[in-house]
Amino acid sequence: MKLAMGLGLAIPALLFAGTARSADAPVVVTSIKPVHSLVSAIMQGVGKPELIVDGAASPHTYTMKPSNASALQNAAVVFWVGPGLEAFLEKPLEALGTDASIAELDKAPGLTKLKFREGGAFEAHDDGDEHDAHDHANQADDHDHAEKAGDHHDHAGEDHNYDHGAFDTHLWLDPMNAKAMATEITTTLVAADPANALTYQANAKTLDDKLDALDTEIAAIVSPVKDKPFVVFHDAYQYFEHRYKVRVAGSITVSPETIPGAERISEIHKKVGDLGATCVFAEPQFQPRLVDVVLEGTKAKAGVLDPEAATLDAGPDLYFTLMRGIANSMKDCLSRES
Repeated sequence: MKLAMGLGLAIPALLFAGTARSADAPVVVTSIKPVHSLVSAIMQGVGKPELIVDGAASPHTYTMKPSNASALQNAAVVFWVGPGLEAFLEKPLEALGTDASIAELDKAPGLTKLKFREGGAFEAHDDGDEHDAHDHANQADDHDHAEKAGDHHDHAGEDHNYDHGAFDTHLWLDPMNAKAMATEITTTLVAADPANALTYQANAKTLDDKLDALDTEIAAIVSPVKDKPFVVFHDAYQYFEHRYKVRVAGSITVSPETIPGAERISEIHKKVGDLGATCVFAEPQFQPRLVDVVLEGTKAKAGVLDPEAATLDAGPDLYFTLMRGIANSMKDCLSRES
């Protein structure tokens, strides 16, 4: 009798557990760590997406591996930023990803898109197109750089529809862009896997709230140092800059796959001295010795920023660690006394 009663209780519990468990997840492939992090957060409880550019690799210099081609061949859904960032993926996606739903996140509705800066402290970006030159002062005027301290320019709903190559593709460095990308990710996953739609949508709401909180947190972190000028290794930080009103005075290079020459290094070295730039930031993947040359003989200090999460472990929390890391690195370096 006791055994029968035990089985009687156990059977409904087993049935309930079976109905509560999510349906099998589709095979989802992502290009870079920040995108993988957002997709992972939305897929929690359903499955885990695969990542192509893992470890310390950069999408700017990445070469496809056979395992990447195999992942694309088996994918039901692929998320990438677009050919302006992951140029190495364009042809493989055409050849191998024909059966997959491919979401190009630089086309997500509601994104803020900023043109590449050129001239002056930001060297010309040669992508085969002609663009108008923009110096830092003009960028500041165009984006209300003179807003009151602590105010945020609300980019929601902006989409300038620039052609590929005409805009900076480091879109995720503004949490409001991350929110727009997350919405597109959710829409794509729900369409590809309606059986798990409720889970995706619930996770997306949680992620959206966390991104709002992160935005407020980062503004508070960088506020004390936002008026201090600094130089970065490559011009990847426009979205962070315009969201939080920090002062990027120039970059050593615009495109990290193009190593700057001696004349360019000399120009930036002079710029650091003339502006009194407080810090020059290297990146983990690229030529730190160039930063040492730029710093030589100046009062500026060295720091490290990691816009593509080269040093971080992939996963749903990576995006938040990445953004806090940039904010705290800026604050730590810019706060140091000369």
